[in-house]
Amino acid sequence: LSCLLLLSLWRHSSGRGKLPPGPIPLPIVGNFFQIDIKDIQQSLNKLSKVYGPVFTLYMGMQPTVVFHGYEAIKEGLVDHGEEFSGRGRLPGLDRINKGIIFNNGKRWKDTRRFTLMTLQNLGMGKKSTEDRVQEEAQCLVEELRKTNGGTILYLLKNTLYILILFKNISNSFGLPCDPTFILNCAPCNVICSTIFQNRFDYKDKNFVNLMEKVNENTKIMSSPWMQVCNNFPAIIDYCPGPHNTIFKNFDYVKSYVLEKIKEHQESLDEKHNQQLEFTVDNLAVTVVDLFGTGTETTSTTLRYALLLLLKHPHVTVKVQEEIVHVVGRHWSPCMQGRSSMPYTDAVVHEVQRYINLIPINLPHEVTCDIKFRDYLIPKVRWFLLCTNIITSLSSVLHDKKDFPNPEKFDPGHFLDKNGNFKKMTTSCLSQQGLALVNGLVSVPPPYQICFIPV
Repeated sequence: LSCLLLLSLWRHSSGRGKLPPGPIPLPIVGNFFQIDIKDIQQSLNKLSKVYGPVFTLYMGMQPTVVFHGYEAIKEGLVDHGEEFSGRGRLPGLDRINKGIIFNNGKRWKDTRRFTLMTLQNLGMGKKSTEDRVQEEAQCLVEELRKTNGGTILYLLKNTLYILILFKNISNSFGLPCDPTFILNCAPCNVICSTIFQNRFDYKDKNFVNLMEKVNENTKIMSSPWMQVCNNFPAIIDYCPGPHNTIFKNFDYVKSYVLEKIKEHQESLDEKHNQQLEFTVDNLAVTVVDLFGTGTETTSTTLRYALLLLLKHPHVTVKVQEEIVHVVGRHWSPCMQGRSSMPYTDAVVHEVQRYINLIPINLPHEVTCDIKFRDYLIPKVRWFLLCTNIITSLSSVLHDKKDFPNPEKFDPGHFLDKNGNFKKMTTSCLSQQGLALVNGLVSVPPPYQICFIPV
């Protein structure tokens, strides 16, 4: 054991001049015991204070360079975008090696390019997508109307129940309900209407099962157990654990998508395809990825938005006044009116900044040996392991230079002194604004949002 320790330290130290500094790793386990897997972001914050904004960790034996702070992230992913454009490896999910999340190399680039082109042809970024969101927002409102007065039950800190009411001004209060399921349905249906060209009723059995599997996988993937699996991938095939549920759920959703693909293939005029990347199997995994990335993130953001509006009624009042002034009570919101609603726009951005939903981005990978600052980051390290790159988005969203009170929910972070929307150059916020705006401003007449603690 002593010989292995000395050998490992020598091998690491002999080549460490090429990589950024970082804590000394242990054999096999690397820096695993120096990181709190329940709060990785806090561990990265502490390490950045010791080693600077660019430092090296070993996730097991996997060399990983961390970019912490806006300047380091921009310099790496923007100024040297091509060199850091590879998709990083998540060993715990190597079994899913297709699609646009867990794929890599040329196949990933081709699949990603084809997916973006196809989504654009289907209306992404155009009015047709906005129409789908508006249609689903109205369906969401109708579902809320069915809840005996539109009362929504929300759990705050597991101790205090709060009623978030879409209260009919002329009627008495209705019974409480949990909004989680309804808010999950809406973004999932937008994806379905885009990809499958049809939406589902919120009580459709197949639709409900689909959402349950996708949401369960999202929770497991963000758990500490998956960090263990990614650090020690050799255990995956031999140990029981939640990771097996991921593969089971993935196969379920994939089989459902394959059924839909088969329906569309019957009317497909397919040209001869000589590119092996574009297979039915890869198509199915790509569609599953779209569900995984687009459903839970949007619905969770909407739930947080409701909770934050509950906790800050003065913000709610200002948003409602702006909505009524610009949109009115009898019209659907649209992106055209966004520029006339700076306060609502600021609230949407501040929600996404404050909740910090994805504190660490998916890992990148260097595509070649690159000299970065005073370091040389190699494409391949020992045991043919490529160098992963992870970026701390939390370090940007909670930077005191740009957000004076980062721990405080304050829409003023995105407003100038004249009350106009201020676009932050350091903002790495996710692009969920359209769905969130529609979710916030689609309050049905004669309803208003109010909050009653019980």
